[in-house]
Amino acid sequence: MKPLIHLLFFVVLSATATASIVPGAERTELYLPLLEGKRVGILTNQTGRIGERLTVDSLLACGVDIRLIFAPEHGFRGTAGAGEHVTDDRDPATGLEIVSLYGKGRMPRAEDISRCDVILFDLQDVGLRYYTYLSTLYNLMQACAAQDVTVVVLDRPNPNGMYVDGPILDTAHCRSFVGMVPVPVVHGMTLGELARMINGEGWLPGGSQCDLRVIPCAGYTHASRYELPARPSPNLPNMRSIYLYPSLCYFEGTPVSVGRGTPFPFQVYGHPDLEGDFQFTPRSMESAPTPPQQDMECHGRDLRKGVSDEEIIARGIDLSYVVDCWRQIGDDRFFRRMFDLLIGVEWVRPMIEAGASATAIESRWQEEVKQFRKMRKPYLLYDEE
Repeated sequence: MKPLIHLLFFVVLSATATASIVPGAERTELYLPLLEGKRVGILTNQTGRIGERLTVDSLLACGVDIRLIFAPEHGFRGTAGAGEHVTDDRDPATGLEIVSLYGKGRMPRAEDISRCDVILFDLQDVGLRYYTYLSTLYNLMQACAAQDVTVVVLDRPNPNGMYVDGPILDTAHCRSFVGMVPVPVVHGMTLGELARMINGEGWLPGGSQCDLRVIPCAGYTHASRYELPARPSPNLPNMRSIYLYPSLCYFEGTPVSVGRGTPFPFQVYGHPDLEGDFQFTPRSMESAPTPPQQDMECHGRDLRKGVSDEEIIARGIDLSYVVDCWRQIGDDRFFRRMFDLLIGVEWVRPMIEAGASATAIESRWQEEVKQFRKMRKPYLLYDEE
């Protein structure tokens, strides 16, 4: 049974509107003094904005000495597909060198870090452990700790920051780039708060510490509903997809399609052998060049209808979608290793295969969630109500 917190937080969800929230990047008075006379790098993409302008463009206009841009998964402009390698490049608009952290290597190179005195981090996260921006932050902190380079996180709201859910990552067996630190799938923290936790809990190799500054948001609480001003990645096109992402991403470790190669990714699911009243056919497109079940008619469910955003958030992680598909078409090829890496533990898959209900599986991680909520409190920058 889900904890009561999932049902109660709606009392305060509307307490803070998106319009009244000021992301850290826009609070330039708090961090421009830290950049004076410094060689600056910035890890950012299309979600790093000050108003309508990219953060890079705004800071250059302020005279900040930006030496290079580090780019995460999906690239600086956010157009590369999931898992698609991104090469080093040069930004045609600014002439700045772009160093990919999602290409041949995902750890920043020592020679690139040494070109900077300070590195800004400005990415819009979606609040899931397996969303790779958290792993990119971890690697940046590790690289900068080794060279005594300061990291300044320009914090942004977490659109799934209203709750905590899912098992804590088993770092001994399921650590990967889609899960590097021992937090639940839905951690309910901003990346600025998580950076503080990485330092505070000694999670960097050898317990090393990164010289860290976090520029907090203004007007934000973990009860806030925040509408993202830009797509965080090509296949998360709207808020409905972001709210469903905690429940649907596990299909990426199965043959079931989540709508990549359609206009509604992460809002539907289906497979040619499933029963369902909704049909769709994934096609190759820029955001999904080779989508699962490409050119095959899939049958399944359309989650754009029949349920509100509030109901999706209140439910939290909903494994019933995966359980239902397993019961219909599951065999010894249904689950791939990626499923374990995404959920972060090796005990969920055997429970599904043994016939356990979604409710039974989800109940097993509730005590972990309760303990994590206590553990994270010293690192929170924002009220929970």
